[in-house]
Amino acid sequence: MSSRRRLGARWRRHRPLRTRLATAASAAVALVAVGVCTAAFFVLRFELYHQLDLNLAQSATLAIQQNRGAAPGVLAGECRYLAAPACAQVVPADPADDPAKPYLLPVSPPVRQVATGERRPYATNITLPDGEPARMFTTPFGGSKSLQVALRSDTARKGVSQAAWLMSGVGAAGVLLAAALGYGVSRTGLAPVARLTATAEHIAATRDPSHRIELPPGPPDKEDEVTRLAASFNTMLGELEQSVTAQRRLVADASHELRTPLTALRTNAELLARADRLTKTQRDRASAALGRQIREVSVLVNDLIDLARDEEPTPLLEEVRLAPLLAHTVDTARAHWPATPFRLDLADASATLPGVPGRLARLISNLLDNAAKFSPPGAPVDVALLAGELTVRDHGPGISTADLPHVFDRFYRAEQARALPGSGLGLAMARQIARAHGAELTAHQAPGGGALFRLTLPAGTGPERASRMG
Repeated sequence: MSSRRRLGARWRRHRPLRTRLATAASAAVALVAVGVCTAAFFVLRFELYHQLDLNLAQSATLAIQQNRGAAPGVLAGECRYLAAPACAQVVPADPADDPAKPYLLPVSPPVRQVATGERRPYATNITLPDGEPARMFTTPFGGSKSLQVALRSDTARKGVSQAAWLMSGVGAAGVLLAAALGYGVSRTGLAPVARLTATAEHIAATRDPSHRIELPPGPPDKEDEVTRLAASFNTMLGELEQSVTAQRRLVADASHELRTPLTALRTNAELLARADRLTKTQRDRASAALGRQIREVSVLVNDLIDLARDEEPTPLLEEVRLAPLLAHTVDTARAHWPATPFRLDLADASATLPGVPGRLARLISNLLDNAAKFSPPGAPVDVALLAGELTVRDHGPGISTADLPHVFDRFYRAEQARALPGSGLGLAMARQIARAHGAELTAHQAPGGGALFRLTLPAGTGPERASRMG
């Protein structure tokens, strides 16, 4: 039993969806067709015998009127004819009152019960002594006697047989029609699914996610389930295409950005390989340049690894107090950029944010480095934490309208930044860290010149949250 069950389950798993849908639809329509034909057969059978019973009831009424007070025995007929007159006989309630001549119709206990009034009149199918089918009706005759009348039922029996064959043929035709309709419905209904499957197989074969499934015209609120599935699949393909494009652009940009420092590394390494031909000053200069370039490449590779993940790691979070973290990061930036004064305003000193202190410090450091890089010597960088926002503003050339939408793109550099050091990944990484912490980082043109970066903290980072955290 278990092996047959496993074989059946395996067969169901390997059947195509179109076959299963066609089978289900065909079975449903076939079941309805067979049910209708069966019901029609029984209704027709009932009507044929009901008409015969009405004739027998009329014959019984006529026999009672014409033979009142008749003694038990056969009244009339031999039931040799297919139509009236019907054969009839009177049966007493007591078998001792039976006549000596045998009855023509079968006499059973229910017949005598009708004579005594213990049973209501009834009709039944019988077989005559000559083997012919007949329909018999038994009713009270009066005086503790019952009357039996019978008619040949060949016509009704033949009609029932013909109806059975007719309904069987109609049922078989209905099953075949159901199979055809089921196949047509499955083929039409699964056409979008077939297109979706073909598109998926084409994308798997070509690795090109630019293809889309053509959707039928119409308002979105009138779409069916399959159309919504196709629309969702198109949306998924769009996201996949953007991901693949971003990945390819990242690889192309990374290879372009790494080419220059790697060339410089190779040049300095070759110079140091011929150290016997260089003066001490030249060797020291080449060694310092080599060390500086190695650090730059290391930072660039680490930034690429972080950005390639497209998400932040999820270590244990802690409630970070932003004011001390911001003060420490600004002090580090002052040591790194001694020519740039940093002005710090901690108006919202109690603000906290659940996150990773090291990543938040990296975000702030990237903003400060970017501001110091574009600030003229001696021009201040204003850093403020107030009203749930962290702002960093420089007094440099600012951001042009054309560059503003691309500030946070990977490896993007404005025209005036081409000659400055850096890889163009700092702001991209800053936005990634901000979004991982539920904040939003935006860039603006500062009033009066310069660039303004605004980090909007998530709701609930003010004093009331700090008091709840204790």
